[in-house]
Amino acid sequence: MANIGYIGLGTMGGRIANRLLSKGHAVVGYNRTRSKARWLVDRGLTLADSPKDVASASDVAFVMVSNSAAVESVANGPDGFVAGLGAGKIVVDMSTISPAVSRRIADAVRARGAEMLDAPVSGSVATLEQDKLSIMVGGNRDAFERIEPLLADIGPKVTYVGRNGLAVSMKIATNISVAVQMLAFAEGVLLAEKSGVARETAVDMLTHSAIASPMLQYRGPFVVKMPDEAWFNVNMMQKDLQLALEMGRLLDVPLPTTAATNEWLTATRAMKLGDEDFAAVFQALGRVAGGQA
Repeated sequence: MANIGYIGLGTMGGRIANRLLSKGHAVVGYNRTRSKARWLVDRGLTLADSPKDVASASDVAFVMVSNSAAVESVANGPDGFVAGLGAGKIVVDMSTISPAVSRRIADAVRARGAEMLDAPVSGSVATLEQDKLSIMVGGNRDAFERIEPLLADIGPKVTYVGRNGLAVSMKIATNISVAVQMLAFAEGVLLAEKSGVARETAVDMLTHSAIASPMLQYRGPFVVKMPDEAWFNVNMMQKDLQLALEMGRLLDVPLPTTAATNEWLTATRAMKLGDEDFAAVFQALGRVAGGQA
């Protein structure tokens, strides 16, 4: 068992913290909106007043927040987690952020005698609940090996990919396919529906066909009925695609399908669907095609 910290107890972070509690770890957590973490307090989590307090109280502090600016916000300043670190502590940032920002924060962590690993996950709520989440890890190899059993408590597939920033680079590369697949799936469903096939039938057929990736199997049904709570909303997915496009520009890698999908996410946001799960790209396509979707 380990003393664990968790900063960012949202849709995914909260469920991962709950999983760590279920494995018998003591978890102290911080969330900007304290009320959203109350259900975890009922399960044994200790709620802290600041990211610094989380880092001070834990041997390993996880972070999962929305973007680069949010990570810098919880990392820096007198109440940031960097200020609570000391020799031997490890920060595990599970956020999907700019690789350059990740490396910069890792340098600040190392200056305190601690180590930071970037460890984003591939999967979502369903994958976590089905014990199929995969984790990619970048940073100091010795630090990774120290906490590898802890990461395995979260997901069964844990892969070390190299130095700081490479895991988040790998996650961004992964999410390209997630977004592009969802757009292609939405096109296929809409084409079938407008030709006369019932939407439910088209979804069932496609999610049991040769094109059915694990992501499409759990997210495809969202085009029939959206979840009450977005698993990964349009704004978050577009943030990842924009990170990918910036990486592509810097590395001279053309990303044509990523660019096209990014434009459809812009259209989806323009229709006031930015807070919906990114499967809402189907609704945007449907509206343009003259339907209500």
